[in-house]
Amino acid sequence: MTATISGLGAVLRRRTLLTAAWVVTLLAVVAVFVPSARADNPIVQTIYTADPAPLVYNGRVYLYTGHDEDNSTYFTMKEWRVYSTTDMVNWTDHGSPMSLTTFSWASANAWAGQVVNRNGKFYWYVPVTNRSTGRMAIGVGVSNSPTGPFTDAIGRPLVENNEIDPTVFIDDNGQAYLYWGNPNLWYVRLNTDMISYSGSVTQIPLTTAGFGTRTGNASRPTLYEEGPWVYQRGNTYYNVFAAKCCSEFIGYSTASSPTGPWTYRGTVMPTQGSSFTNHPGIIDYAGNSYFFYHNGALPGGGGYTRSVAVERFSYNADGSIPTINMTTGGAPQVGTLDPYVRQEAETIAWETGVETEPSSEGGMNVGWIENGDSIKVKGVAFGGGATSFTARVASATSGGRIEVRLDSVNGTLVGTCTVGGTGGWQTWTTVTCPVSGATGTHDLYLKFTGGSGNLFNVNWWQFAGGGSSTGNILTNGGAEDGTSGWGVFGTGTLSSNTSVAHSGSRSLQLSGRTAAWNGVAQDVTSKLVNGKSYATSVWVRSGSGTPSAKAMLAVTANGTTSYVQLAPATTVNTNGWTQLSGTATVSWSGTLTGATFYVETTAGTDPLIVDDASLQ
Repeated sequence: MTATISGLGAVLRRRTLLTAAWVVTLLAVVAVFVPSARADNPIVQTIYTADPAPLVYNGRVYLYTGHDEDNSTYFTMKEWRVYSTTDMVNWTDHGSPMSLTTFSWASANAWAGQVVNRNGKFYWYVPVTNRSTGRMAIGVGVSNSPTGPFTDAIGRPLVENNEIDPTVFIDDNGQAYLYWGNPNLWYVRLNTDMISYSGSVTQIPLTTAGFGTRTGNASRPTLYEEGPWVYQRGNTYYNVFAAKCCSEFIGYSTASSPTGPWTYRGTVMPTQGSSFTNHPGIIDYAGNSYFFYHNGALPGGGGYTRSVAVERFSYNADGSIPTINMTTGGAPQVGTLDPYVRQEAETIAWETGVETEPSSEGGMNVGWIENGDSIKVKGVAFGGGATSFTARVASATSGGRIEVRLDSVNGTLVGTCTVGGTGGWQTWTTVTCPVSGATGTHDLYLKFTGGSGNLFNVNWWQFAGGGSSTGNILTNGGAEDGTSGWGVFGTGTLSSNTSVAHSGSRSLQLSGRTAAWNGVAQDVTSKLVNGKSYATSVWVRSGSGTPSAKAMLAVTANGTTSYVQLAPATTVNTNGWTQLSGTATVSWSGTLTGATFYVETTAGTDPLIVDDASLQ
């Protein structure tokens, strides 16, 4: 935390959200936005975000956005941001992995882009102003991780014709296409390296049959305006775009080929909200389809201070896209959130007053916390009951309190943790307090109380269960406390890896394995229940090669060791994370003298990297 208070959180805390003037203003727009315990749209409330570009990767949704600066009177944007989720309601803030300074040749305008995964890398196509020409051009950032950091892939523009809004699409046959344009629409065929192209830049004819008819603007006879989003579903190619500025609605066209000819199909999202622009993004995830967009729904929001939101939808039987309206409720939650594994404080469904910032321990932390601020985490599955709450905190003042509440910001109080001064905003310590009454599934509210001014920062939190059938029995499953609780099954060197993580900022790496059964391990002897079925989830990647990994349990009773396979063998690689998951019943005869959870390979001695492990 720095001495300067900036960002939307600072703006929000100086406002009464439900003032008469604000309600009157919002009643004048189509989508009325009233924050409540039920609201989950917009997705991000700590800053203004725009131009959503979702990506599904390794069972997680990554959302790439632009960042509208506070109090903007133009599209003042200097960086891009990344958020991610597994449940579509609780979003983790990964900060800004790319900005204008990433491109030494760019001078302004960190506008709408999109990320695609290929060749084990992530490519981010963005429009910026070329300093040497003064024209808009498209640059490419590249990273080994979906959360960055990203670097300039080629040190110059990929294409430049003074137009904006790139979208990228890889066809089933492996051919990649880059589309972009306002006022026209263009494409090129990208080579497999994703940073060069073959053939010439091609202009797509904007016909009324292909993109609808616009009236009142002779220079732009079709509805197409900007922000194309191209994707494939079966044998049909979709081009969803912002239409007819200003105010824009979202329309779409389809084709039987990625290069057209296109046929206009109608409206996806009518003109709504208090932003005169909109920007689409569509994905399929966890068996559902989702439509991302932006509006001006947050306090102070408008055409230059926008916020990203999402809705779940279903295609019509003929493959057409239904009309989708903006809501404050957002998409339903996918599953529940596990409070018994470490959760980042910046994993938020809704917040009041707080902001996020880079943490000295890696990742981000929540800061600028004042009396009465709060964080909502939706759909938290406490199961049979939590007995304690732990949080990683820092304070350069005298601190304050974390009130642990259920279902609303003033709901049932199940625990209170006192946070004292630690001597600095990035001087971290761990506090724990007892919890009583947290059972079943509830929305969790962390309400912050104390004196005046900034109270403390929070990096992460975690509950512990007592006598519960639900809860992770592995210690430090998220690996954020280094190698604490973990060891080696067999031989090898275990270390805390801070360069790659499935979530948070750390993972566990085992190098120097001399046999396939050598693995990252943890003793769980005192935690097992005889005859119980355990669900396992662990995320694994390889330090080299593509071995098959599996999760195991070695159980020793009456001098005999048996081996239980907890998760089927699955190929893992160096390019990303693979989840090992399964359910198995663990039982033994006689006296249990040893039980070890571990991850091994079926063959080879490749280094293994493990994160977010749970056995429950």
